[in-house]
Order: sequence, then C-alpha cells, then structure tokens
Amino acid sequence: MPDSDFSQSRASMVKDQISKRGINDPTVLEAFGSIPRHLFVPKNKIDSAYFDGPLAIGYDQTISQPYIAALMTEILQLKPGLSALEIGTGSGYQAAILAYLGIKVYTIERIKNLGQKASDRFKALGYDIKVKISDGTLGWPEYAPYDRIIITAAAWSVPDALMDQLKAGGRIVAPLGGRMHQNLTILDKTSDNRIKEKKVCGCVFVPLIGEGV
Repeated sequence: MPDSDFSQSRASMVKDQISKRGINDPTVLEAFGSIPRHLFVPKNKIDSAYFDGPLAIGYDQTISQPYIAALMTEILQLKPGLSALEIGTGSGYQAAILAYLGIKVYTIERIKNLGQKASDRFKALGYDIKVKISDGTLGWPEYAPYDRIIITAAAWSVPDALMDQLKAGGRIVAPLGGRMHQNLTILDKTSDNRIKEKKVCGCVFVPLIGEGV
C-alpha cells in the first residue's frame, strides 16, 4: 500500500495524539509526521499502525504508543550532530525518528530477528544507523561516550555500564520501576559526573533483560 494512503492517518496522529498532549517541539512533530510508522509494524497490524497505543511486534515486544515515543524524543533535548545510544531497537521506529532529527544513532537489540528486520528497514529508508545484536545492558563501548542514551525497556535502575558510557553533560531517558508500572525518568550527568534525576510521568514498558540488571 503506498505511503500516501497513510498520510492522513499520520497527520491525525501528530495532531490528536501528540501535539494536543503538549509535545510542541516543531522538529519532533515534523519527524513523527514524516516517518512512515506503518512500515515498522507487522503486516497483520498495518491498519492499526497509527493507533493511540502500543502494538505487539512479536517476541513479547512492542512498538511504543506514539505519544510516549514523542515525549521521550522531546525530553532527550536533541540537536543535529549528537550521538545517541538506544537500548532496545525493537521495530526500529524510535531509532528512525532520531536519525531523521540528525542524530548519529547506535542501537542494540538482543533479539536477532527483530534487530535484522530493523536494520533492513533502516537501509530501505536510507538511514545510516548502526545496529548491534547483543545484550543492551552492557552498552556499546566501542563508540562511547554518548551524548544521549534512550532505554526503551524497564528496569529498577540504569545499568552501571550505560552510566559509564554517557558523556559528562549528557542525558539518559529511561522507564524506571517495577514490572507493572514505571516512571519515565530523566537522568542528567553533570560535569563532575554526578547524576541528577527527574521523574516525568508514569508509563509501562516491557522489562529490560540482560547481564547488567
């Protein structure tokens, strides 16, 4: 189905699900209005691609609700040229949004099939996103330190390896808490490597799995 058939649904998603809830960064709104979300969901769910909620993508994983993805993007406080490490590639939608915004994206997925499908989508869309099939809780030391880290799965705390791979002056956005409920949280690393933490809102994500949690 051609992308033009979904353009109205995408515009409505941005207006009714994202903008009306307080996301006002014009670059974020542009990205969500431009990236074809329907290419990041299973074919049997394509008619629900712009639904106001998360969607299952297999392997007990989900693509996040559009509003939550937009909120996480906005509070990362991005600008072109920054580097970002994403933990939990999933469908690849969030990584594509970051790449559209001019971020150098490194993303880790522990499930091989999901990571490979996401990599194929990135290539088809022309995005130079580095994908690693690995344990995301250990990070990706080869390209560290990162300006931003976004974690798309829930844990009680951010793994030490990821804290170590964040630049001084950098920011992590992550859902922190128990299995059934978390708080979307901002963690800023100061110039003297202290961490300042701020809770944003309640949320529910699949659990972060790996050696570092």
